[in-house]
Amino acid sequence: MNALTTVLALLAALANAAASVLQRRAAAEEPGNGHGPGSALRWLGHVLRRPYWLIGAAMLGVTTVLQAAALAVGSLAVVQPLMATELLFSLVLGSVVFRRRPGRRTWRGFVALAAGLALFLGAAAPSPGRATAPVGSWLMAGGAVFGAVLALSLVARLTRGASRAALLGLASALSFAGTAALLKEVVGRFPDGLAALLTQWPPYATAVAGVTAFLLLQGALRAGTLTASQPALTLGDALTSVALGWALFQERIALGIWVLPEVIGAALIGAGSVGLARAWSVSGAWDAAPQARDRPGAGA
Repeated sequence: MNALTTVLALLAALANAAASVLQRRAAAEEPGNGHGPGSALRWLGHVLRRPYWLIGAAMLGVTTVLQAAALAVGSLAVVQPLMATELLFSLVLGSVVFRRRPGRRTWRGFVALAAGLALFLGAAAPSPGRATAPVGSWLMAGGAVFGAVLALSLVARLTRGASRAALLGLASALSFAGTAALLKEVVGRFPDGLAALLTQWPPYATAVAGVTAFLLLQGALRAGTLTASQPALTLGDALTSVALGWALFQERIALGIWVLPEVIGAALIGAGSVGLARAWSVSGAWDAAPQARDRPGAGA
C-alpha cells in the first residue's frame, strides 16, 4: 500500500469522525421539541448557530478534500476500507469530548475492527489501477449498483425494525462506495482542467450519488438502531469498493490462499463494527440518562 494514500485516508476518516462528534455535541445542546416540519426547521435554525455544528460542517469539507486526495494517489480498494477507521476515531474523540471512558466490550470491538482492517488489507494487498474508467465500464458497474440499491430500497419498504435498518444500511453502503468511485473519476480528470471537467458528467453524478447515500443512511438510522445498520454499512462500503475498483479501475487484490485471511479480516471488521455501534460514544446517544450509561455492560 502507498504510505501517502494510507495517511490521507486515515486523516479523512479522522476529519469525518471529528465532524460527526462535533455535530452530535451541537445536537445534544439543542434538544428537539415537538414534531413536524416546523419543529424540525426551528431546531435546524438553532443548531446552525452552534459553533460546534459549524466547525463540524467545516470538517466535512476537509474530509472530502482529503478523501479526494487519497483517491488521486491510491486505489479505491485501499481508501474506502480505511475510511471505516472513522468508527475508531469517533470512539476516541467522543470519549474525550464527552469525558466518558469506554467499557471493555467497546474496546474489544475497537481491537476487532482495527485487527480486521489490518488483516484484510494486508492479505488483499490491493494494487493501483488506472486513474479513470471507460464509459462502457461505468454503464455496466453503475447500472449494477443502481439496480442493487433500488432493489434493496424496495425490499426494505416491506420490512420493519432491524431488517429494514440493515437493508437500508446496505443500500447506503453501496451508494457511498459508488460516490467514492465517482469521486476518484473526478480527480482522475483534473488534468483536463476545471472548465472541461464542469462540462462532463462525473461531478454531477457524484453529487447525486452522495445525496442519495446520505438520504438512505438517514432512513437506515430512523428504521432501527445503529447496531442493526452499521455492519452492513461498514462491510458493504468496503467490499463494494473493492469490486468497483476491480470493475472500473483495473485494481487487483490477492486471491488463492489469501482468500481465507481476507474472509477472517472481513468477519472481524463486521464484529468490530457491531461492538462499536453499541457504544454511546459512537452511536451518538449523548442524551441517554446518566444512570443508564453508567450501568455495567451498557456498552459505554
